[in-house]
Amino acid sequence: MKICVVGAGAIGGLLAVKLANAGEDVTVIEQGAHLEAIQRNGLKLIMADGSEHHAVLDARGGMDDVGEQDLVILAVKAQVLPVVAPGVRGMLGPEKHGGPFAGHRLQSLDPDGVLADNILVDNIVGTVTFPAGEIASPGVVRHTEGNRFPIGELDGSRTERAQQLVDLLTRAGFKSFVIEDIRAEMWLKLWGNLSFNPISALTRATLVDICQYPLTRQLARTLMEEAQEVAGKLGITFRVGIERRIAGAERVGAHKTSMLQDVEAGRSLEIDAIIGVVSELGQLVGVPTPSVDAIQALVALLDKGVREGTV
Repeated sequence: MKICVVGAGAIGGLLAVKLANAGEDVTVIEQGAHLEAIQRNGLKLIMADGSEHHAVLDARGGMDDVGEQDLVILAVKAQVLPVVAPGVRGMLGPEKHGGPFAGHRLQSLDPDGVLADNILVDNIVGTVTFPAGEIASPGVVRHTEGNRFPIGELDGSRTERAQQLVDLLTRAGFKSFVIEDIRAEMWLKLWGNLSFNPISALTRATLVDICQYPLTRQLARTLMEEAQEVAGKLGITFRVGIERRIAGAERVGAHKTSMLQDVEAGRSLEIDAIIGVVSELGQLVGVPTPSVDAIQALVALLDKGVREGTV
């Protein structure tokens, strides 16, 4: 299968190496020193168990000449999606979710309509990334924990293409399965990101630190409660409770969230897709989100300092 992984960071790099080593034809799109190292030496993956894997990949800085792909994996932060979307369109071959808000475009995620114009909903199959990791150095990705990639159609149907993706990921060594309500699974992932990422970025604390300090644990709970009420108005039911979700984060231990990693690396922060979207959806369904709004303001100011090099 011809696969293009857009973004060879913690998750994209993990997928690219594993898929390439399973015999797939993998191209990766990257930038900067990480791209140069991959082009020079290939991509090295260090797993949580200490095992090391290596793949020589077709690594490129752009998508212009990649050609049509069987599968395009978007493994970039949300703020990068509008930049890569026009290039993604050229890699897709010829080929819904209903409800009262069908067709509504979220301004926090796609303010100019670039995503909607270039990536058709019918081309999308959803997944949730449970693995965690980081770019240890240019050309080297370190996996921290997790190996699950549930797959689901946005309308909840069970399709041949979804099962093909499950089979693909399973052959590469991941735990994958078709899930009928991928949107609820996405909300469950968002639930944790909304609550722990901004607190971690603002305080420089790891997951276990946040969960074991009473005040930040309560703040995480409050953020989850607001998000849960918004999700409920959209027909989403969480399969685990708040305390169980917090306990799960605590068990991960001294892990730095992706947003904290971005702060430390001087990169722009993924705010709208993690925080702003919950606030916008709250306005859409008439649910106040005061704590989410406050956290968004604080992280936006932090992001400004990161981008200007003052923090």
